Amino acid sequence: MHDNLIYADKTPAEVRKLIAEEKITWQTSGMCSGYAQANLVILPKSDAFDFLLFAQRNPKSCPILEVTDMGSRLTKFTVENADIARDIPRYRIFEKGELTGEYSNIENFWRDDFVSFLIGCSFSFESMMLESGIPVRHIEEGKNVPMYKTDIDCMPAGKFSGKMVVSMRPIPYNQVVKAVTVTEQVPSVHGTPVHIGDPSLIGINDISKPDFGDSVTINPGEIPVFWACGVTPQSVIMNSKPDFVITHAPGHMFITDIKNTDLKG
Repeated sequence: MHDNLIYADKTPAEVRKLIAEEKITWQTSGMCSGYAQANLVILPKSDAFDFLLFAQRNPKSCPILEVTDMGSRLTKFTVENADIARDIPRYRIFEKGELTGEYSNIENFWRDDFVSFLIGCSFSFESMMLESGIPVRHIEEGKNVPMYKTDIDCMPAGKFSGKMVVSMRPIPYNQVVKAVTVTEQVPSVHGTPVHIGDPSLIGINDISKPDFGDSVTINPGEIPVFWACGVTPQSVIMNSKPDFVITHAPGHMFITDIKNTDLKG
């Protein structure tokens, strides 16, 4: 486990440099406090329209921050040039729905027909929760956020279909309303929760065994609260089996130069 809070006051450019140099190779929750983090999906142009339509039909799970020009490794969400093929701690490659490898950069896989999607991440609202006095357990415990496959169907589009993935944070009963109020301000990073309470109602049989990320402590007097998660595309990719897709590894995000406050509304 790593204490990501030691990177909380660093600038995104400083942390991206450490990531590109492979000095940071782990999940990014709690880093660069106040700055938006993003999920990543990269597909060939031939599949990009279907995925764009899927994201537009499922904005809670896939709130799009940016779609790049074909072949571009740059993004408008960074002040200094950043390379989306190098500046994420860990990437995943899927071929026909199968996870075939994880890599610290994807420069050797890059193709001129790639289109990249930056998708809002719930890590972005965690600093807002902390500022409001709401605990964020996985940051406290130095872990990755727990993420779960659900039985909630996404709205299909083209070749893409599958189930929603959610992230979970234990919230004290008396702060659940505040957590909803804080996160509803930022719909571009998943917004309000999709479920509060009994995990079995959304198809989660054992909350101590997340499908992605790490298990965290749920203390007496706390209730699990679930937000739509940007790992949903990976669940959908495994279900839909497109020929070739690159994503971030769960919890290993692209850190932008955009402040979370600029995403409100």
